[in-house]
Amino acid sequence: MEEKDLFENGIVDDGSVSVSITLDDDTVLECIVLNIFSAGDREYIAVMPETDDEEGTVYLYRYSETADGQPELTNIETDEEYEIVADAFDELLDEEEFEDLLGEEDL
Repeated sequence: MEEKDLFENGIVDDGSVSVSITLDDDTVLECIVLNIFSAGDREYIAVMPETDDEEGTVYLYRYSETADGQPELTNIETDEEYEIVADAFDELLDEEEFEDLLGEEDL
């Protein structure tokens, strides 16, 4: 699974990456970008609210870039697509957890 390097692609300038998302009820949340990853033939982004009242809430969106290189998030259209993306994100988390357990020198 390929991950997007946010620094290499010029999306962020420092170590803190955040985006504003608008929920269906027009609530605007400032969110921390957890990861950009591929699932199927598309890229997706996982974000978590900066002030997370419900600990562990993660939002998943389709990710693309406009012609001028600006990030663009769109809703996942179907339950089937969401399941594929959620499974891919869970797998990514499992891989990161496994790498953390092994440590850098064991890889």
